[in-house]
Amino acid sequence: MYITRDLEERLAVAVRDKKVVILYGSRQTGKSTLIEHILSANDIRREGVVTLSGDVMGERELLAYETMTPEKARSIIGKAKTLFVDEAQKIRDVGLTLKIIHDRLKDVRIVATGSSSFELSEEVGEPLTGRMDEYVLSPFSFSELAGAANPVSERNSLETRLLYGSYPDVVTDPTDTRRKRTLKSLCSAYLFKDVLKWQNLKNSDVLGKLVKALALQIGDEVSYNEVGGLIGVDNETVAAYVERLERAFVVFRLSAFSRNARKELKKSRKIYFCDTGIRNAVIGNFLPIDSRDDTGHLFENYLIAERMKHNRLKELDVQPFFWRMVGSGTNEIDYVEESAENGLAAYEFKWSPAKAAKAKCPKAFAEAYPNAKWHCVSRENYVEFVTGLI
Repeated sequence: MYITRDLEERLAVAVRDKKVVILYGSRQTGKSTLIEHILSANDIRREGVVTLSGDVMGERELLAYETMTPEKARSIIGKAKTLFVDEAQKIRDVGLTLKIIHDRLKDVRIVATGSSSFELSEEVGEPLTGRMDEYVLSPFSFSELAGAANPVSERNSLETRLLYGSYPDVVTDPTDTRRKRTLKSLCSAYLFKDVLKWQNLKNSDVLGKLVKALALQIGDEVSYNEVGGLIGVDNETVAAYVERLERAFVVFRLSAFSRNARKELKKSRKIYFCDTGIRNAVIGNFLPIDSRDDTGHLFENYLIAERMKHNRLKELDVQPFFWRMVGSGTNEIDYVEESAENGLAAYEFKWSPAKAAKAKCPKAFAEAYPNAKWHCVSRENYVEFVTGLI
């Protein structure tokens, strides 16, 4: 079953423009399926589509920059009006190749996908400056899944999403056993390949230990020095690996919010997983929600990841943070957003609706930022948060 993606309408418009369209996203999020669906439109199909993949050696060689000329490009594309390059990050100097095609074959639209932003963005960034539009495709969002079924059904699937996440193959798997198998396969065969390929990194053991350490610390502040000490590397190595994990769409960082108040954290960070199913697969824990001791942090991770999907889709100029006073375990807020349009908004997350009803905005935050809005989000009103209604 094809599930309509939030990006589909915008991408369909972009593909018909004159710029090169680049779609990023981790492996198995459905990039190829989405682009193929868009390119199956009658008007595009009638004009002809040529599809090449960086996964295929012969097709990589066809697009090699060293031998690319306008004449060769025309011989490859023929009379077709669309060139689709899948897994483009595997093609050396692909940005220069696409620049030649874009600049010299004015009647050809170009679409490229890549699962590794630190490879593909570096390849296409300078050559295609001013010539491209970039997008990111995440695992399914709440709104996409609610649209495919119905909002009530998806609202009631919260525990399943917390445990198994929202990757397309996982969502469509019919049993928990198959979901676990798919997630383990994603972790071992796909997601970390791009990180290890960076500068030919060979130490998969270090990467595995790092990812597990991060998975056990979601919701907590992360010290690169402490993590490095645990896995036997220096903090610079930890920082480099985290950056690559982030650019491979495995994790994302949240910085501490501060306007220079003396006792506010300024340089700390939290690290979350882009998908909670991947996080649980990393630590091998798929216990039911009511049997876990990390439910609150898992809920927090899910909510923030979904909110960031929403903000990215809506192209909102929002800066995300967390907040905490130095030396205080109670004066903290899970998530803070700042934007020129809506000002400052703070959110506390409580899995239990009963605890949420008793929650109050920390006094120190309210005094420091009297104009900020404050909300407590529980499983009773989480849909309003992930869809941007609060």
